[in-house]
Amino acid sequence: MLIDSHCHLDRLDYGGKHVDVADVLAKAKARGVSHLLSVSVTLEHFPAMRQLIEPYPQVFASCGVHPLDQETPWSQAQLLSLADDARVVAIGETGLDYFYGPEQIPQQQAAFRQHIQVARQLNKPLIVHTRDAKADTLQILKEEGAEAVGGVLHCFTEDWEMAQAAMALGFYISISGIVTFRNADALREVTRKLPLDRLLIETDSPYLAPVPHRGQQNEPAYVRDVAEYVAWLRNMQVYDLCEATSANFFRLFSLARA
Repeated sequence: MLIDSHCHLDRLDYGGKHVDVADVLAKAKARGVSHLLSVSVTLEHFPAMRQLIEPYPQVFASCGVHPLDQETPWSQAQLLSLADDARVVAIGETGLDYFYGPEQIPQQQAAFRQHIQVARQLNKPLIVHTRDAKADTLQILKEEGAEAVGGVLHCFTEDWEMAQAAMALGFYISISGIVTFRNADALREVTRKLPLDRLLIETDSPYLAPVPHRGQQNEPAYVRDVAEYVAWLRNMQVYDLCEATSANFFRLFSLARA
């Protein structure tokens, strides 16, 4: 069993690279991918994404507003209402991105706090995006009591110190295709150190395709390439890596069902 713990099915190239969602899932299944988590980045587009995955019980959903996708007004009540759905197993992605959005820092921080509050109300884990915001991310997680629900730092690119601090709050660390990139030596070192029971893998498709697919649009099938590379890094069998990360997925996202 292999799981893509973070993808954006509603943003893939349909009518080009893929025929439809069924085509994407068939390609993923052919490479051993049994389940996927389709992650929301805006509340405006969440209903369409939710409808897109409705026929496919092996696909779960999250609900949230990406820190860089807040142009359309939304409310905490709206997030709470949409996220209170049986197919929604997580809140997010949410978090802080100071690399692209420094002028939005106050808005991002307020939104991040609202997501944590909703996660606690619904008892659903968080999917956290963080870039160039290490101290504030950890501080807000602590201040808002995020350890009560836990979650994952997705597409992790930070240092070992941050990984340890997040794991101390009950969070998992998710590794994407970035780990295969030529300039990712520091991330590779973190990936080797991560406890196996706190490790997830993902594509973040359609973004960040792993080697050997660089330059192509990413897709859930390519999580197999991430798994194989991470297993090689950690000197373990791919099967064991897949089984462990799948077990971690269902432990963290306890509302998901195999």
